[in-house]
Amino acid sequence: MAAGGNTAAALDAWVVFEDEAGMSMTPPTSRTWAPRGRTPVIRVRAGSRRQLSVAALACYKPGERSRLIHRPRLDKAGGCHSFAWTDYRDLLTAAHHQLDGPIVLVWDNLPCATRRYGIEWG
Repeated sequence: MAAGGNTAAALDAWVVFEDEAGMSMTPPTSRTWAPRGRTPVIRVRAGSRRQLSVAALACYKPGERSRLIHRPRLDKAGGCHSFAWTDYRDLLTAAHHQLDGPIVLVWDNLPCATRRYGIEWG
């Protein structure tokens, strides 16, 4: 229960969990097995250092179908490898319009939020 006795149910709000994940588009190098005398050749496309980042919102509300709202971001070599606070702002705005109701947001220690809003976590 939040301060003042308000809960997500009392507010008739969606409980929304946010998280981000990043994946490298470069295949990993590893060892493999081959019969003696037959060296395996694994072809890897060189020069691709792209990364795919995905921010997602898992949305829950009693009596409603759960929803997953996500935004992918493909980063090129040397670019920013994570979402900026403006990307999260746009994602939350889209979620608010799609869910058509208030949102109680639960997120981890998101670096862009702490830098942008000056939030201190205890």
